[in-house]
Amino acid sequence: MQFSMTTPALIFLCVAIALAGCTGSPASPVATTPTTGIPATTGGSGVPSGTLTTVPTDVLPNFNLVTIDVGEKDYLGNIPVIFQGGSGMNSIKKVDITLTRADGSIQTATVGTNKGDEVELQGTRGTGSERGQVDRIEVWVTTNQAQTYKVVDVLREYRSR
Repeated sequence: MQFSMTTPALIFLCVAIALAGCTGSPASPVATTPTTGIPATTGGSGVPSGTLTTVPTDVLPNFNLVTIDVGEKDYLGNIPVIFQGGSGMNSIKKVDITLTRADGSIQTATVGTNKGDEVELQGTRGTGSERGQVDRIEVWVTTNQAQTYKVVDVLREYRSR
């Protein structure tokens, strides 16, 4: 007789637990913007280019994977950007770089799409042993299908030594 009372109690408990997990409101979907062949003027979170705040970057599809290294700023304020290649390097049309200096000025450059191609950008630098101001580097990759992805968004600080 006791077995017949515990079975409905267990079933009721399982149903209550299942319903408790399903009562939350569904999350609203994140709006996505279709990519074009031209870099947008704002980042993914609405932060305009030209500011010294980084935003999340895009993830390249597996068939377009490439690596781009942004080096540390040297004592002259130069920042090297190197295209390291990758499994998708044949599907990359161009790589655009935007340097936003601490004073608000912007420098753009394009690095080649061959492994080891490098561009050096002139950032701000400090004086003597003082640390210089922070510069922002953004790297945009355009594929052969005319889709543009922001793959790097980093801040680089001047180091005296």
